[in-house]
Amino acid sequence: MTLSLGCIADDYTGASDLANTLTRGGLRTVQTIGVPADDLALPDVDAVVVSLKSRSIEAGLAVARSCAAETWLRSRGASHVLFKICSTFDSTDAGNIGPVMDALRADSGEAVVLVTPAFPETGRTVYQGNLFVGAVPLNESPLKDHPLNPMHDSNLVRVLARQSRTQIGLVDLATVTRGADAVRARLAELAGKGIGAAIIDAVFDRDLETIGLVAAGHRLSVGASGIGLGLARALVSTGKVKSAATGAETGAAVGGPAACLAGSCSQATLQQIANAERVMPVLHLDPDRILTGAGEAQRALDWARPRLAEGPVLIASSSTPDQVAALQARHGRDAAGHAIEQTMADIAESLVKSGIRRLVVAGGETSGAVVDRLKIPGFLVGVEIAAGVPVLRAVGAGGDMLLALKSGNFGGAEFFSDALRLMR
Repeated sequence: MTLSLGCIADDYTGASDLANTLTRGGLRTVQTIGVPADDLALPDVDAVVVSLKSRSIEAGLAVARSCAAETWLRSRGASHVLFKICSTFDSTDAGNIGPVMDALRADSGEAVVLVTPAFPETGRTVYQGNLFVGAVPLNESPLKDHPLNPMHDSNLVRVLARQSRTQIGLVDLATVTRGADAVRARLAELAGKGIGAAIIDAVFDRDLETIGLVAAGHRLSVGASGIGLGLARALVSTGKVKSAATGAETGAAVGGPAACLAGSCSQATLQQIANAERVMPVLHLDPDRILTGAGEAQRALDWARPRLAEGPVLIASSSTPDQVAALQARHGRDAAGHAIEQTMADIAESLVKSGIRRLVVAGGETSGAVVDRLKIPGFLVGVEIAAGVPVLRAVGAGGDMLLALKSGNFGGAEFFSDALRLMR
């Protein structure tokens, strides 16, 4: 297997988003969980997205895991590697975007790296180096309040400069609109000044296509799924990849009982949970009882098991930002997050042992904990449920299983019902 594109994603839902985008762009794509074992049998594909749970861990560990993933991808022939980050660029001033970018840049030998979290399809645009969510700067949007990595500065040149050892420049929209050659000239100018990374503006899909054409000529890029879209289109348009049929089914129906787990505290997920209560049983976990070891996982399982024969259920640990802040004040941020993630993983593991073969998970950290616990090595990417969220079929695992891993802010108001309808 010789890859046309290798990708390293810093969380599992972001990896699914990117894998979905590449599949829609015509690339045959597999998402792996962690760096694959050498003996993992994978189908013949154009792109592999290596999913890491490195978004919020200690920076040195994130660097080590990302470099290991890059080594595996390069060994499979990937001439370009995309380091996939969240479209809200949510990373603390200590990392992890900057340190990982610096390490991958050093390994790849790149003089200057293009960086953009823009993905206009999902309302993320970059103008004059500032990240917008819809019509407002990120720091004025509800997405600023991520419980682990809040984002209160929309100027990505400043944000990345606080994390990286290299100087950060800007390729502005006026340059992008003049085309790929103008972008290449600007990058050469920045590299000549010793600038090692450049935030690049993107407001429309055509901007991503320009960025993709330029990035495909380099060995490394950094960004959200939008830059993946640009890369996929560049690989197809230049003939490096023959476009594959998109939207293909992931295989035969799985059937059997289904369940949903929600750990995200985003406004989108909270509304999706409220809507789900009209069509399926929903259990809201008590975060304080989770932190005090009061048997919330067992309570959830005792509640769910008799209901599964009647249809899907949803178990949620999600809370409002104010409730999350109060919980973190009582128990500590890291302790609270870890305990809730592991409780959701406990529930998922027990549900699968009880016969669940269709599982929907909302929240990046929750998805990471669940997939790690289930020890699923990889997924074949199937039909799209919502922008950035595909149906995933487990590969290399013990049993046939379908999953959907949703970033907190993704999906429409009826996401859980939409997902289950497509996961047959």
